[in-house]
Amino acid sequence: MSTLGSFIWSIADQLRGPYRPNQYGTVILPFTILRRLDCVLEPDRAVLRELAASYENPNRLKLEVKKATGRTFYNTSNYEFANLLADADGLADNLADYIDRFSVDVDVFEYFDFKKEILALEKAGLLREIVRSFGAVDLHPKEVSNADMGDAFEYIIRKFNEAANETSGDHYTPRDAIRLLVDLLFAEKDVTPSEGSIVRTLYDPTAGTGGMLSLAEEHLLAQKPEAKLSLYGQEYNPQSYAICKSDLLAKGHYATNIAFGNTLTDDAFKGRQFDFCMSNPPYGVDWKQYAKAVKAERDSAGPYGRFAPGLPATSDGQMLFLLHLAHKMRAPEDGGGRVGIIMNGSPLFNGAAESGPSNIRRWLLENDLVEAIIALPTNMFFNTGIATYIWILDNTKHSDRRGKVQLIDGTSFWTKMRKNLGSKGREISDHDRAEVVRLYADFEDADPGFSKVLRNDEFGYWTITVERPLLDEDGNVVDRKGNPKPDSKKRDTENVPFTYGGSTVGAAGEREAIQTYFDAEVKPHVPDAWIDWSKTKTGYEIPFTRHFYKYVPPRPLAEIDADLEKQVAKILDLLREVEQ
Repeated sequence: MSTLGSFIWSIADQLRGPYRPNQYGTVILPFTILRRLDCVLEPDRAVLRELAASYENPNRLKLEVKKATGRTFYNTSNYEFANLLADADGLADNLADYIDRFSVDVDVFEYFDFKKEILALEKAGLLREIVRSFGAVDLHPKEVSNADMGDAFEYIIRKFNEAANETSGDHYTPRDAIRLLVDLLFAEKDVTPSEGSIVRTLYDPTAGTGGMLSLAEEHLLAQKPEAKLSLYGQEYNPQSYAICKSDLLAKGHYATNIAFGNTLTDDAFKGRQFDFCMSNPPYGVDWKQYAKAVKAERDSAGPYGRFAPGLPATSDGQMLFLLHLAHKMRAPEDGGGRVGIIMNGSPLFNGAAESGPSNIRRWLLENDLVEAIIALPTNMFFNTGIATYIWILDNTKHSDRRGKVQLIDGTSFWTKMRKNLGSKGREISDHDRAEVVRLYADFEDADPGFSKVLRNDEFGYWTITVERPLLDEDGNVVDRKGNPKPDSKKRDTENVPFTYGGSTVGAAGEREAIQTYFDAEVKPHVPDAWIDWSKTKTGYEIPFTRHFYKYVPPRPLAEIDADLEKQVAKILDLLREVEQ
């Protein structure tokens, strides 16, 4: 739990009455951001005011501020928390002036509709006390690290969402899951700048409050202090966007790198590619409302568009983000890119052969983009206890990994939490994380109980249509143009693995492989059957759990009988008690 977060949230007690609990966040969040930025700017305020007096052009001023302070944003107001209360009658106007005089790229307060909130607080007679309370909270970077500030934001958001009866997990991802994702994401590519001082780029299209981006940077710098990362993100929830942008601004990142909007319908970084991409998109979220725009883009963008490989069902948009990120990887000729994305189980196997999801998997696997898939423990996330998986994509795989996918069962690498946070009752400790990363690093030498390495073609199959003849009343085959007429009621389908019989498609050829399967597995049971070759479809699925299935023999019958007898005896005893 964040002590700082709970302390800040306690200021909300002053709002009781005029505000309902589900409205507290609309005051507490923007004031927390304003106070943090106020503290960040404080050491250089005099310098900023001098520069503002010398340079009227905002672009020139921004350059001079960057040179003088190293920061990418500024505020030219004469007001700050230290003097806002000096003019009691003009407090609301002065606070509005303070907000208005941030550099133009600090648009975060607009997304909170903060000026409207200031007037509402003044009308309720609460503004002065709220400003006084926040002015007393020390959020200077020397006192409150970026990590602690991130924890405080997470705590406040969780309290806000609990009060509003919303799902906190929609806004951020548990830090233990992010740390594992980061370790896997950076495992194969050097992030240390060479003599040319190349700055690596990291992008999150579902940035939320910026937790994944911030923690990725923090975790990486702890391991490689000389690494340089430039962070990019897009977020469509106004308040989450405002928090994300404020947090990264305070850490010295460029405000223009964080964009507002729906990534799927309006890619803010169109044409840009990145060294690293990471995301935890919402699970099972309906995208019907913008299906028209997505389909229009797919149709107009052609075979190299981001949605060209296929579209998932409109009831679940996860795979749209998977495709989006696959197209955001830096091109192989420019050094390549890697992706880490957290999704639930459905993208592994949903959809029959030649459906949208199957075609997406086919495109990813046939282009050798899937490097590893890691099953996470259940009960890891704040808003769901379901099974989740990290997918790692890479378009410049290490030579050992080419043409292969590593599946890692990380479901048993967890530590019980002392206290549940929503649905989250388990966490991945440092030791747990190291074990999973070691399995990844060991690759084909890893413990086969937890890691399997398969060829890409081992996930492919053909769905064949098996027909049987229609019989008349006398049991004779009904003829149609010299061929038996198929009986639609007896029609069946079979899935034929690409690797049936140990051979590969390349070795035997599609038709020969299917015929071999049919002759061995179907014909002996239904001698009159045949294949309708015109209906053959190609599919791909990743049956993760099947590869790690462990057979548990049933208990001996004698043991089961003995247990049943005990239970029957108990029931008879209870019935006798009732009868007495």
